[in-house]
Parts: sequence; structure tokens; C-alpha cells
Amino acid sequence: MTRQIRFNAFDMNCVAHQSSGLWRHPKDQSARYTDLRYWTELAKLLERGRFDGIFIADVLGTYDVYGGSNEAAIRHGAQVPVSDPLLLVSAMALVTEHLGFGVTAGTAYEHPYPFARRMSTLDHLTNGRVGWNVVTGYLPSAARNMGNDDQLEHDERYAHADEYLEVLYKLWEGSWEDDAVERNRETGVFTDPTKVHEIGHVGKHFTVPGIHLSEPSPQRSPVIYQAGASPRGIGFAAENAEAIFVGASTKAGLKSTVTKIRDALEAAGRDRYSARIYTLLTIITDETPEKAQAKYQDFLSYASEEGALVFMSGWMGIDLSTYDLDEPIGNVKSNAIQSAVANFQQAAEDGSQWTVRDIARHGAIGGLGPFIVGSGVEIADQLQEWVDETDVDGFNLAYAITPGTFEDVVEFVIPELQRRGAYPTEYIEGTLRQKLHGRGDRLPAEHRGASYRVTPTPSVAD
Repeated sequence: MTRQIRFNAFDMNCVAHQSSGLWRHPKDQSARYTDLRYWTELAKLLERGRFDGIFIADVLGTYDVYGGSNEAAIRHGAQVPVSDPLLLVSAMALVTEHLGFGVTAGTAYEHPYPFARRMSTLDHLTNGRVGWNVVTGYLPSAARNMGNDDQLEHDERYAHADEYLEVLYKLWEGSWEDDAVERNRETGVFTDPTKVHEIGHVGKHFTVPGIHLSEPSPQRSPVIYQAGASPRGIGFAAENAEAIFVGASTKAGLKSTVTKIRDALEAAGRDRYSARIYTLLTIITDETPEKAQAKYQDFLSYASEEGALVFMSGWMGIDLSTYDLDEPIGNVKSNAIQSAVANFQQAAEDGSQWTVRDIARHGAIGGLGPFIVGSGVEIADQLQEWVDETDVDGFNLAYAITPGTFEDVVEFVIPELQRRGAYPTEYIEGTLRQKLHGRGDRLPAEHRGASYRVTPTPSVAD
């Protein structure tokens, strides 16, 4: 049986998301990020392409590792200015019926109590199509602007996030019983107070005694997304994630990462396939191979290598401006995104000697992930090879230009995959969780969050 390939669209509420400099391309519309119509038009396009969802990244700081300041980031529009991702969702949900929305929010600088209400609100307004990408943060500038000298160490950030999730699960799963809301016009009872429970949480980082402010939403807990591929990140994902985003420069590296994640899921008492795994990829395609290559060369002429190094410095936690452009990157210890460093080290182990210049050229289009160029048929061949050889579920598609890159995928790649029976032609009905896993709207019993479910209050008859 032909394995189905899944797509997410990777975007951000800013100009230069992953492909620095491409905002200058005459066909790029990312500068319209402050126009709500840009987002509603994109949502309708992605739903027409049967994408699982749009995954909206976010940062709460500027990229100021490169050169020791944020001047280069500001100059190139490298994820600054950047606006809030959550406020886009309601409008996109209104013009779609099935598209999912994975929104990024960090655990470091917002208390879980108001955040729980915000996510429940979105889950209600989208009719159960929202997911939360859990990030612990990696930009030192964000820490400083929130009153700290620096961010916590990598593993300590995950320990803090563990308790953050515990509070949220208690609020989402353990505060309101399913039938607490009666809406009884005859008795005048809107909600039965005996079926709404205080969570009484007292922990190392948070004290939350009271009830969740929102009634149960279609999914209760939003679908949990996670993007950490470090050993600690994989352990965190194994307990919490239902969709996992990874990045790898080679098939061998991706296969290794996917295997580690599936092993960790199993070790956590979950099914090996209880989380969908998507790998970062940028597709440049057209009607013919020649047109696709010409398009790639055109994009490359607008790319900014310095802008790419701004991103890479922030992701890796290394000031790449201090390196000679032809110097090998070598072995480094990073307190930022450890998987970013590992990807380049792995590429070197595969026989290539990565230099700073290589990193700049590689990241100029698509950021940390690889990019592939070709006709729709050629791209479909490669995607099927990646899935067959690595056991990945699908691809988190970054763009060179927007919405043009996504339009090309919908026009040239998806029809070819559908002809092969390798891509869905219709959506599954139901919530985002049901669409992704086909096991219902709520967290499965073996998921960590399910252990916090409230025990129903016995009825008078009982």
C-alpha cells in the first residue's frame, strides 16, 4: 500500500522567516504580513492543497548573536519586525473548514494560567482545529528583555516546561467535567458548580489553586506540537507531542532522528506512531526541470548571505561573524538549538567539510532544512524516497517566496502525488487531532495529559 505523505506550511508573522533577502523578490508578498487578507488568502490556498495545517513560528526577541548586536537582523528584516501568531488564527479559521493551526508560544515568559484560557478560546473558535507548538526559548535577547541576565540552560528550560505542561493539563483536562455546563433555562443553572474543580497546583515554579476559566473546548487540550531534537527535547516530545517537527540535511541523519523519536515514544508507553513526524524542507518546482532550475537561480540572486548568518548565529548560539568564511565550523557547544549544530556536524561526518560560507549559502533559502529543485514529477519521486527511507510522516514546508512557493506545490507537486495515491484527496472530518490520528477528539488514554482527567462526580441516582 502506498504511504500517504503529509504537508504542513511553515510561516511566521513577519517578513524574512527562513529565506533571508527573498522579501525583495517582486513576487514575494511576505511584506503583507500585517494585512489580514494575506493570511486568509493563504489559508484558503493551503486548504485547497489539503495541507494538514499552517505552522506559525514565533520568537520573543531579536537575533543579536551575529556581530554582538541586532543591527544586521534589523537591517535584513530577519524575523524583526515580528507580530503575534495567535491573533491570526480566528480570521483564518473563519474562511476554512478543515485547515489546522499550529501556533508557537514559549513556556519561559508567560504564566500558564492566562495561556490556558487563550488556547481554549482558540480551540472553541476554530471548532477544535488548533495546536500548540511548545518552545522553551533560545534567544538571549528575549531573556534580557524579560528581566533575566540570560536564558536558563538548555536542559533546565525543559524541566521548567515539564511543570508548565503539568499546570496546563490540570486546567484543560482536570478542572471541568464534560457535562458541567447545563445551559438549563428552566432551572436557571448555566453551570453545575459541583462539576467544576480547583486544580490546587503547588510546584517549584508555579502556584495555581483555582479553576480553569474556560469551559471544555472540542479537544480540551490542543494538539501538542514540539520541535526539539536534542536528547532532552526528544524525551520531552515522547511524553507530550502529537506532532513533531525535525530538521536534517541528509536522509541518514533524518532516519536516525526519526528512529530515536519513535523509540522514545515507545519507551514512554505510547505507540511508535502516536506522533506525526514532519521534517523541514523547501521545495522549488515548476512545470519542467529547466523552469524549476531557472526559478531557483532567480531566487538565489535575491538571497542575503549575511542575513542567513544572522539566523544561523541565533539558532546555533555562535557569533559566526568572528569566523573566517572559509573556516570549518568544527565542534561547538551550543545553548541555543542544539539540533542545529548537530545537523552541520553530521554533514561533515558524511564526508563534506562544512565552512561558514557553506552555512550561509545553505541557509539562504529555506533556513536550517534542505531544499530540493525539480519538476512536479521529480519532486514527488524525491518525497516518496525520503518517506520510504526514513520513516518520516511528512514535510514542514518552508518557502522561498510566499505565497508563490506554496502555490507551486499545490499546482505541480500535489496533483502528481495524488495520482500516485500518495497524498489525500479529501480531509477526514473532525478536529485536528482526529484528522491527524483518527482516534477521536481528545487525548488518548496513554498520553501524559490524560492522567490529569477529572473523575466525574457521581449522580444522585448513582
